[in-house]
Amino acid sequence: MITTDITAEELKERLNKGETPVIIDVREDWEYQESNIAGSQNIPLGTLPQRLDDLEDLKEQEVIVHCKSGARSATAKAFLQQQGFSNVRNLLGGIQTYNG
Repeated sequence: MITTDITAEELKERLNKGETPVIIDVREDWEYQESNIAGSQNIPLGTLPQRLDDLEDLKEQEVIVHCKSGARSATAKAFLQQQGFSNVRNLLGGIQTYNG
């Protein structure tokens, strides 16, 4: 199943409505400490393969991945889809656009 990516505006709108989507920040820990989206969990891209067991319950749920600009999270999205995740969406433009 091909899922469409999500815009910063769409994500902000959903969070403002009180929705709590699963958001995974694939940036490095130090980047996450500088700024992050409330409620997101930090799983750096390089550690994603080791953390798959932690994410097993999310395979059928919507999972939003993001990084600084959208490149690392595009890699994370492709990886998760290969692992059987059916509804992974990349935050277009990453946190730069979200905070912009």
